[in-house]
Amino acid sequence: MLQFLGQIGDGLGAFNVFRYITFRTGGAILTALFFVFLFGPWMIRSLRTRQGKGQPIREDGPQGHIVAKAGTPTMGGLMILSGAVVSTLLWANLTNVYVWVVLFVTIGFGAIGFYDDFLKVSRNKNYNGFSGRVRLGLEALIGIIACVVFMLNTEQPFSTSLLFPFIKDLALNLGWLFVPFGAFVIVAAGNSVNLTDGLDGLAIVPVMIAAAVFGLIAYLVGNQTFSDYLLINFVPGTGELSVVCGALIGAGLGFLWFNAPPAQIFMGDTGSLALGGALGSIAVATKHEIVLAITGGLFVLETVSVIVQVASFKLTGKRVFKMAPIHHHFEHLGWTESQIVIRFWIIAFVLALIGLSTLKLR
Repeated sequence: MLQFLGQIGDGLGAFNVFRYITFRTGGAILTALFFVFLFGPWMIRSLRTRQGKGQPIREDGPQGHIVAKAGTPTMGGLMILSGAVVSTLLWANLTNVYVWVVLFVTIGFGAIGFYDDFLKVSRNKNYNGFSGRVRLGLEALIGIIACVVFMLNTEQPFSTSLLFPFIKDLALNLGWLFVPFGAFVIVAAGNSVNLTDGLDGLAIVPVMIAAAVFGLIAYLVGNQTFSDYLLINFVPGTGELSVVCGALIGAGLGFLWFNAPPAQIFMGDTGSLALGGALGSIAVATKHEIVLAITGGLFVLETVSVIVQVASFKLTGKRVFKMAPIHHHFEHLGWTESQIVIRFWIIAFVLALIGLSTLKLR
């Protein structure tokens, strides 16, 4: 919204800064951060009053985990979503279709997660939420709509192509198969972050790290000068997604203030699905889906651990891990919560550096 000040401020240097994506991204970070700081305590009090016993905790988890987390309110994703959306609407160019599609995915996934959290809290059962098939079906529908819009608004030859990092000019034209592929990326990203969200601060910091990486990628992909220099694809208009990423980072920082151990609130499915969906849709829009798998490798690891655990138990009757997702495995091995969280943050940071290296190593 504030971008229009740069347009009406010709000749006024103070207003020209509103034209720059970098300036508006910084503004989005600060706005989302202060919004969450301002309204966060009220949201926590309100959710605690309405939820009573708070988020139900898995009964098969470590006993210390159950005792420590019991009674903590969930749906803190509302805090993140409200800060990120308000900040995006304030600082992004609202004529940009990519901004609206990413917001559509983020809010849509957040609504699905909110309903799932509501069912769990009202029934007081961690596993008694939304029907898995219905939930995945709704997520897939949102992802398909988003990918169709992306495809129709992205110029050839990249509109239906899968691009490969580290290899210059290698692209696989998927045609209309791009739509289900892109939807899969978005749905997988949402649910991967959801699986990772199991310890205080474990998911939100890797999400912010990935958002920072994709904020830079979006800026470079949306700028023809930089994209030509780095030999990466140029997708006009995606630079505005840097502002969205900035809003996610700011809202995430604000949430981390309240989610730092011992957490005053959990993000719940409301936040984890929304954040994952946002990252997935930004990756699809910028044509960096594979880079998301690298940068978000921690989320991939958590998801694979669940798949391996379920497959092994069904096929052999034995479990590979003491508990899945894998962060609970390390809890059973005796690692403290802070050890797991900080070490996983380090892994996320290293993977982000590898993801960034794809921009130059071609």
